Amino acid sequence: MIAETNSKVAARHLKRNAYLYVRQSTLRQVFENTESTERQYALRQRAVALGWPLDRIVVVDSDLGQSGASAVDREGFQKLVAEVGMGRAGIVMGLEVSRLARNSTDWHRLLEICALTDTLILDEDGIYDPAHFNDRLLLGLKGTMSEAELHIMKARLVGGMLNKARRGELQCRLPIGFVYDDAARVVLDPDRQVQQTLRAFFQTFRRTGSATATVKDFRKQGILFPRRAKDGAHKGEVLWGQLEHARALWVLHNPRYAGAFCYGRSRQRPHAQAGRYHRLPREEWIALIQGAHEGYITWDEFEENQRRLQANSAAHGADRRHSPPREGPALLQGLVVCGTCGLRMTVRYHLRGGQPLPTYVCQRDGIEHAAPICQSIPGASVDEAVGNLLLDAVQPMALEVTLAVNEELQGRIDQADALRRKRVERAQFEVELARRRYMRVDPDNRLVADSLEAEWNEKLRALTQAQEEAERERQADRVLIDEDQRARILGLATDLPRLWRDPATPAREKKRMLRLLVEDVTLLKGKELTAHVRFRGGAAKTLSLPRPLPAWKIRETSPEVIAEIDALLEEHTDNEIARIMTERGFRSGEGKPINSAMVYRLRREHGIKDRYERLRRRGMLTLKQMAKALDVDVNTIKVWRRHGLLRAHAYNDKNQYLYEAPGPDAPKKHKHKFQSSSAHISTSRA
Repeated sequence: MIAETNSKVAARHLKRNAYLYVRQSTLRQVFENTESTERQYALRQRAVALGWPLDRIVVVDSDLGQSGASAVDREGFQKLVAEVGMGRAGIVMGLEVSRLARNSTDWHRLLEICALTDTLILDEDGIYDPAHFNDRLLLGLKGTMSEAELHIMKARLVGGMLNKARRGELQCRLPIGFVYDDAARVVLDPDRQVQQTLRAFFQTFRRTGSATATVKDFRKQGILFPRRAKDGAHKGEVLWGQLEHARALWVLHNPRYAGAFCYGRSRQRPHAQAGRYHRLPREEWIALIQGAHEGYITWDEFEENQRRLQANSAAHGADRRHSPPREGPALLQGLVVCGTCGLRMTVRYHLRGGQPLPTYVCQRDGIEHAAPICQSIPGASVDEAVGNLLLDAVQPMALEVTLAVNEELQGRIDQADALRRKRVERAQFEVELARRRYMRVDPDNRLVADSLEAEWNEKLRALTQAQEEAERERQADRVLIDEDQRARILGLATDLPRLWRDPATPAREKKRMLRLLVEDVTLLKGKELTAHVRFRGGAAKTLSLPRPLPAWKIRETSPEVIAEIDALLEEHTDNEIARIMTERGFRSGEGKPINSAMVYRLRREHGIKDRYERLRRRGMLTLKQMAKALDVDVNTIKVWRRHGLLRAHAYNDKNQYLYEAPGPDAPKKHKHKFQSSSAHISTSRA
């Protein structure tokens, strides 16, 4: 049998290298199962006995500590396959098939390449030629058994773990805020700062309704969030840093914070590059046991948080039914339904007078089918009408709301201040700990003493910084909620409409209040605009509003301005009219101050008689007519007007005048002598 085995090794094989593949599945096996590693390295002597010199034996051991379930992360195995494929290998050696691969796909690929390149395979049982049917069949069976062996071992190991998980007794890595006590029970972290920070986190989310808004609030308040290091030099320690959005979502989606034991929320699926984890629906979880231990929130609050997060994520979907309130001024954002097709309407903004105004547009079907949009409705008048309806609904509850807002603001400030005090206390503890370490060191050991002294100084600086930041934030909170602010909050009970219409009131807060009462608003544009408001609980209210005016009509100058121009033309020119109307507060249809060009254009557009025609109708004479009536030169008439001898009225802004008809006291050319600016004018007898 040995002779038959050795006969498979030919001279053509000995001309190429012999490759020995060495692998252990885990790093623990590398350090503890040393006998198996030595047996694998001992296969080099088999190659020497078959005729390969030591310098032609290549040992591939870069995969020590790597699992054989897949070849993706096994650099050594990939290198081995490449060498075989290029015809450089005469024989491939491994202690057993499981060392080379526990995956049938990887194993049969290696067999196929070995058969094509005339490469032998050696294990502890003998030598095989993959090009021969019997050897290939035997190697295929060994590969299948190796893969089955991996499955059986995994099933044995995982089976007990899953059984304990279904009973809720499996000890898993706990999220921040929980620890195991001496009896292996899950309890809240004894660190009071960690507990208070997590409770503040859930309270902030309950108030804001958004993970992003929660992160912004934590950063604005300067509150740090804890995490427990999983590895490295600080493994197991609580580290503090800025709250990230991903961390906020992870905490909100974790049922353990509601006191529930859960296992199997995700599943790893094989991928071309690496295994990927996929979230599973709740009904596919392996275990979910409510009330397994104490939590930071109740299960009902956890479920409500999940509904909120799902509604927030729907803002990026097709329906946008419950998108979270955002900063834009559109009061009905996410709540408007098209009365024509029943689809959700989106929001567009346009500027008017420097202010963004909303327009509700039903455009989904138009986008999908290249058709005209269904409806486009300016939203300013609709928002105002629905806002007034809301004020009528909440007026009886204004006092209760006022007290709740006041308590919430004060509680928020007290909570943030308590977290800052905990941070200062932690810094003080670290300073004291560093001091004790420094005091216990031998003074003559300067290397250690200098290091501990530097650490003590660093902790002192951190304490000073924490105290300064806490004091600065405390002063900022006092400014935020001063007596005037408290008075304004208490004034909400009697002055809710004014605060609602105050430009300083954030649009986001108005939307949050609206969503507490309103389910949706259906808009239909006909001869008039119909808004059907559906309240939570089933009640409904239909509003009939005038159809929004077109943009040109909105920008049209008001009739009051036209009437005022008509009245002022009796006594004033265009420039004078513009100045007077600006002083009186009149504005154009676009909200701009009145100027002479506007007055001239409005006169022409509305057919208003100009001042020249009005004065002529009153019987006033032109310059030439006045000169002819008095039998003098036109320059004389101008001089007499400047000296007040003639009554004249300007009919434009170019110093052109019309004159009142001369009376019996009109000047005569034979009675007066005047020196004009250009010539001397003398009178003579008629």
